[in-house]
Amino acid sequence: MIPTAIKLSGSAATVARTAKLGPSIRSPLFRLVHGGINGSNANPVALQMINYALSHARSQKSDESYAQGLLVLEQCLSTQTSEGQDSAGDNSRGMVLLAMSTLSSERGNFDEAMEKLQKVQDLTSSSFGVRVAALEALVGLHLELEQDDTSSVLADKCLELLVKNEPESNSGDFINARARAVKGLVELVHGNAASAESFFQGLKDNRAITGSTALSYGEFLHATQNFSLAKDVYQNVIQGGSKNEELGNSNALAACNMSAEEVSLGAMCALGQLEAHLGNFADAEEILTKALTITEERFGSHHPRVGVVLTCIALMFRRKAMLEHSSALLIQEGLYRRAIELLKAPPLDTEGTEANVDRSDIVALARGGYAEVLCVQQNRKDQGEKAKGWAEAAWRNRRMSLAEALDISNTSSAVPIIDARISRALRMQQLREELDQAYPMASFAILIYTERLANNFPRPYNSFVFCGV
Repeated sequence: MIPTAIKLSGSAATVARTAKLGPSIRSPLFRLVHGGINGSNANPVALQMINYALSHARSQKSDESYAQGLLVLEQCLSTQTSEGQDSAGDNSRGMVLLAMSTLSSERGNFDEAMEKLQKVQDLTSSSFGVRVAALEALVGLHLELEQDDTSSVLADKCLELLVKNEPESNSGDFINARARAVKGLVELVHGNAASAESFFQGLKDNRAITGSTALSYGEFLHATQNFSLAKDVYQNVIQGGSKNEELGNSNALAACNMSAEEVSLGAMCALGQLEAHLGNFADAEEILTKALTITEERFGSHHPRVGVVLTCIALMFRRKAMLEHSSALLIQEGLYRRAIELLKAPPLDTEGTEANVDRSDIVALARGGYAEVLCVQQNRKDQGEKAKGWAEAAWRNRRMSLAEALDISNTSSAVPIIDARISRALRMQQLREELDQAYPMASFAILIYTERLANNFPRPYNSFVFCGV
């Protein structure tokens, strides 16, 4: 390991020397993950070292290559100016920490990732784009860990950050929309569609929104059955046509499960599910198969993210078989078994494991679907009943039961939408009439919330707008 570290240190130094001649590396990876900071407000040497570290870590998709990438980032961090001295220095430190958190989260080291993201909040001279990206990523990780109360507190903190400090005029609208979308996603995960709508209002005609903001908005539209507009939003996210990134706004910065590549994959999975919900199974299969291929190339064929996508595909085949009165038991069984293995679900005969399973929404859906496949086979029914009982015990989603989530005949209320970013199942809501009836109370709640913020932080409040409230 020591010789490897020396070699990497030399490679990183070469990158640094090259960067002094000017920032020449602009690979797609660099633009996707760190496309928002340009040479005027971040150290170009840091930018290239970040790009080198990310590329090296992902080149082999091994624990060793990721450790080596983090080693380069540690060296990069040690060469930056002290905290609080200038904006460029804090932006550079923030970007390095965002990159370190992303690599840690990709290997499942969420505690380390969150530690790095917390440190970004101490960089008081960094841009709002850097700090909002860190808070957004913290919310995303806590949602994936099913720590919903913490994610809600952090989403509020993201809003309060903008209330206390007015963003730059050229990017304030985008950052405000992004902060609102973070809160909207939390409300959507909680099953509060009416409250979520309050945070997503104003985005319908904003074609410039992109990344996690657009995906969360698309999922809201999907969940409230505005399928046509949701499809447009998903496609825009996948295509990645963003004026923000082209202009180099810091709004494009993202990390961990909110990074551009994770968001793009999430949009692809969501679009595939939407096509399946509409009965367009050929399109759904094509989209989800492409998402699977990209996920395997991105994370490796044994990563839990692959299990999430396989679950989406298995549920698509299940829905297709039931609606078309066809049989695809062998296909479904193979997909479910592989998904369960990659999601690291504990064996059925291990007692007390249901309460501690990670990604419980997805694991329970996969094992619950697998149980149905077994139960229709007389000689495997007992095994199926055992798997069904385990899945029901592991299901912790309070917005719908597992039986409702797997009941495709109940198309108007409890169809699950898997958010592949955060490995959670969102609940499709009733039609718009029900949402409209609930919305006045939600508007009142948001009004009280904003008044509270205004009383606490009155100075810049007039510059912060909750669209539509």
